Amino acid sequence: MTPILVLLLLYIILDVNYFIRCAFTLLMVHLNQDKHAITETTSIFGICTPQDADIFLRHMNNARYLRELNFASIHYYVVTDLFHFVRERGGSIVQGAVMLRYRRYIPIFHPYKIETKLIWWDDKSMYFEQQFISACTGFVHAVAISKHQFIDFNVIDLLSSYPDIANRPEMPDDLRLWLEANDASSQKLNTRGSMEQENFYDCRAST
Repeated sequence: MTPILVLLLLYIILDVNYFIRCAFTLLMVHLNQDKHAITETTSIFGICTPQDADIFLRHMNNARYLRELNFASIHYYVVTDLFHFVRERGGSIVQGAVMLRYRRYIPIFHPYKIETKLIWWDDKSMYFEQQFISACTGFVHAVAISKHQFIDFNVIDLLSSYPDIANRPEMPDDLRLWLEANDASSQKLNTRGSMEQENFYDCRAST
């Protein structure tokens, strides 16, 4: 099998560009060697390429914003050493929820940066505000609130071991309202889920 066919096969069965971008992000952190405190705002830069654009090749498509947030989160956890700290102790981190608000589209070939900032936490999760900011004008094109859940780890105990964490800040109003909306959605789905489970077993019994 020729290298071209191997590469083609990889692109068919894997998101090769995603792994390349992850490796590039980690390489930039390694070369920079600039660590950050957990409470500091971290920044990662990008540019809207044709691969990120919508069908008309005019601006970044909506799905790409979430993808870029993933790279910004990876960057944050590496430069703060949180990822290494959690993995060493057998824990893991997953994306629990995200709210993304689009304010103005990012044009094709336009450079931008994503700023990630820890805004609140509880015993199970950390909450971040992440902004897409134009590298040319400073305009905030989109803003997201992300919930990152820690598996087999107590976040409050974790952060208490960091000297730069004094006290937990007040919960921002937008985060509070978003969490209330999440709770309402969970209650609705839990109620529906019970009915769906009953219907599932009824269907099995009738077959």
